Amino acid sequence: MKTIFNNNTRAQLISRIEKLNNESERQWGKMNVIQMLKHNTYWNGWILGTEHHTYKQAFIGKIFGKIALKRMIKDDKPFAKNIPTSDQFKPQAKVGDLESEKLNWIDMLRNYKNYNNPYFIHDFFGKMTKEQIGILVYKHTDHHLKQFGV
Repeated sequence: MKTIFNNNTRAQLISRIEKLNNESERQWGKMNVIQMLKHNTYWNGWILGTEHHTYKQAFIGKIFGKIALKRMIKDDKPFAKNIPTSDQFKPQAKVGDLESEKLNWIDMLRNYKNYNNPYFIHDFFGKMTKEQIGILVYKHTDHHLKQFGV
């Protein structure tokens, strides 16, 4: 199973991010390339704990979160297209500096080499092991890169 904590896997994802450009067209979903980049930098900051975030599991997640997590990370199957995004991760800005956003995301992915955020609680899945986080981050990153054809 691929994980963000593997150096080669991380390098492959970074190489794919570097291929994004202003002409990158979404294959599905509503975000443009800038919004997708902003979504991923915010989302990874949440996982890494680099910004002030509140870590609290939603009530519905307490009921279904662990079951859903197991289904999502049990194999190498990619995430389904058009899975819903929590409101807190929906970027409003539709414009920005593409190269700067790419560099921010790449820097965040590099930070997983020394991952340590014992306070992280996913808003739906709840408390997760480092192994689960590694697989989820890989699949989330892969999902959005495929969304833009890289």
